[in-house]
Amino acid sequence: MLDQIHWLAAVTVLGVLEQAYFFLQVIYARRLFGISPPKISGPPEFERIFRAQVNSSEYFPIFLALLWQAGLFFHQGLAAALGLFYLYARYCYFVGYKASSSERLAPIYFSAGVLWILIAVSALGILHFFLSYYVGLNILQLLTA
Repeated sequence: MLDQIHWLAAVTVLGVLEQAYFFLQVIYARRLFGISPPKISGPPEFERIFRAQVNSSEYFPIFLALLWQAGLFFHQGLAAALGLFYLYARYCYFVGYKASSSERLAPIYFSAGVLWILIAVSALGILHFFLSYYVGLNILQLLTA
């Protein structure tokens, strides 16, 4: 079974490390700008870093759920590759937002596109499972026949 999930697990660990990096960037920015918790406002430079981290954290559970569903029900390799694209886009989003709020746009659109692809392959994989398990209809066999 582990051979069926090892790439998903590796991408998950990379995602957790990325989230930790974003958290550390907020801690560093708090120290740099003298903003103690629970305050969340300050200079625009701090607020952009804070928002980039919070926005990334908000989407992380959605990403994880889709990554694992796509990997388990559709294809582990494709899901892991899409996961790497998503994590790279999120990193670019964070760096871009840190520099300027307008530089976050292209990476956020790209990461949203990757999430939509993960939604599609998850739904297709789950639909295929339901049809083959409950109805006895194997779409893959019909397409290759």
